[in-house]
Amino acid sequence: MAATEAAPTLIGSVQRALRLVDMVANSPRPVPVKTLAMRTGLTPGTTYNLVRTLVHEGYLVSEPDGLVLGENFPAFRLQSDAGGVFFAHVRMALRQTADEVGASAYLSRYQDGEVHLIDIVDAPRSPRLDLWVGLDSSAHATALGKQILSDLSGEERDDYLSRHPLEELTSRTISDRRALIAELDRSPGFAVDREEYAIGNTCIAVPVIAPSVRASLAVSLPVGHPRFDRGLLGKLKLVARRLSMQLGADALGGGAARLATPI
Repeated sequence: MAATEAAPTLIGSVQRALRLVDMVANSPRPVPVKTLAMRTGLTPGTTYNLVRTLVHEGYLVSEPDGLVLGENFPAFRLQSDAGGVFFAHVRMALRQTADEVGASAYLSRYQDGEVHLIDIVDAPRSPRLDLWVGLDSSAHATALGKQILSDLSGEERDDYLSRHPLEELTSRTISDRRALIAELDRSPGFAVDREEYAIGNTCIAVPVIAPSVRASLAVSLPVGHPRFDRGLLGKLKLVARRLSMQLGADALGGGAARLATPI
C-alpha cells in the first residue's frame, strides 16, 4: 500500500499576510488596520506587526485614512482588475499633486452613466472644499464634472443632462443648458469652476483618459490665490498624463511605470 502523501507544510504568517494584502487589493478605498483585524479575526497586535512588514517591503502603503497597495504589489506589473490597484495609482497621483502644488487634489470618474468623486488628498495649508452638494448632483457646477462632461459624446452628455437638473448653487452657476453645452464645446482641454460651486473658491481640472477610464484630476484654491496660474495648469497636465499612461499600461498588462517621479 502506498504511503500516504504528506500534507504540505504551510507557513501561517505568510498565509495571514497574503490575506491582508488581498483585502486591500480588492477594496476601492483605503482600509484601516483595525478593519483588517476585524475582518480577519486576527488580534490587533498580530495585524499591526504583519502590516508593518508589508509596508516596509513595499506591498502596502500607509495613508492617513488607511492602507493602499504599494508599488511592489505584483499587479502593478501585471494586468489586474483589482479595485485597489486603480485606487492606489489614483492616491499616488493625488498625493504627488497636493505635495507639489500645495493645494487639495481631487479625482472624479465617469462610470455607469454617472460622475463619481473617487478620492481627495488634502494639502497641509489648503483644506479641501466643503462638498455640501454631492458631485452626482453638481457636475455642471464643478471643474471636476465639467471636464468629464466635455469629454462625453453628444449622446452620453444629453443622457446625463436629461437626468440631472442644472441647479443654481451660486449666482455664478451656469444653469442654462444651452449655455453650459456651449462652454463644454469650447473646452480648451481643461475646465474651470469660477465660484460656480462655492463663492470664494475656484477649481481647475484636466482630463485623465485611459482604456475604460474617463476621469478628471483637479485642485481647488481660494479665488485670487497666487498659485492659480498657467504654471499650475502645466503641473496638473503632467500628473494627469502620467496617471493616464499608468492606467493604460495596467489595461495592457504592463504596469511597470512609476508615478513617483517629481513634477
